[in-house]
Amino acid sequence: MGREGSREDLPVRRVRLPKTTRRLHQTELHKRRAFRPEPCSSSRAIRGPEHLDLLRYVGIFIHMPTIGAGKRYVIPRGLGVLRPRDVAASGVSRTQIQRLSDSGKLERVGRGLYVPAGTRITEHHTLVEAASRVPSGVVCLLSALSFHSLTTQSPHEVWLAIDVKARKPRADWPPMRIVRFSGVARTFGVESHAIEGVEVRITSRAKTVADCFKYRNKIGVDVAIEALRGYLGKRGRSMDELQRAAAVCRVGRVIRPYVEALA
Repeated sequence: MGREGSREDLPVRRVRLPKTTRRLHQTELHKRRAFRPEPCSSSRAIRGPEHLDLLRYVGIFIHMPTIGAGKRYVIPRGLGVLRPRDVAASGVSRTQIQRLSDSGKLERVGRGLYVPAGTRITEHHTLVEAASRVPSGVVCLLSALSFHSLTTQSPHEVWLAIDVKARKPRADWPPMRIVRFSGVARTFGVESHAIEGVEVRITSRAKTVADCFKYRNKIGVDVAIEALRGYLGKRGRSMDELQRAAAVCRVGRVIRPYVEALA
């Protein structure tokens, strides 16, 4: 038997659908039969029950509601800048975070960082982002000077202190300058400040001045002198605290002549 003749002997595969679905298909089929355009003269007319069975359910779509489309997602209060991992314990997935961002309930302020809609962004927002990226880090040196208003410079990087054995963080934003502290120098004079609802660890004024003299070859002696002058001109300054911070950083002899000259 020829190749074309073998097509007529092929069995027709019929698919049995549920009763409700078959009624929908029959209604759609009646609508199609009511309007049937004339076939083109150049096209081959395909007749027979095979044509009807194969194309019977083509183009019939049934609307299926999206799972979780009407579900409400609750973001815990008081988080400020949040990451997906921070709300994972509350049952909020990354997909749900993206949906909240698309709906305008969350605002994306950085890669993997979100804030509730309407949150006021402060001038220290980069410190918040750095603290969210590296929770164990401590803001120090030039960034701490800028926070305490002890310098006129505006650093383009966030100076962050980590432990000597800690792994260097990998983050494309914000740009960070990593400094390694060890022992008592890493824990002494560390304060916690609430910025945009996030606890940011920053060195105190006295500790920041002592760190500047310790790393004077890295940031410059003029910056350290400016920080000391600003510290001595602040109200509520404590010379005892400055001496303790200088002793921890082992710069007591270095800083003493500058204190006597500026006092």
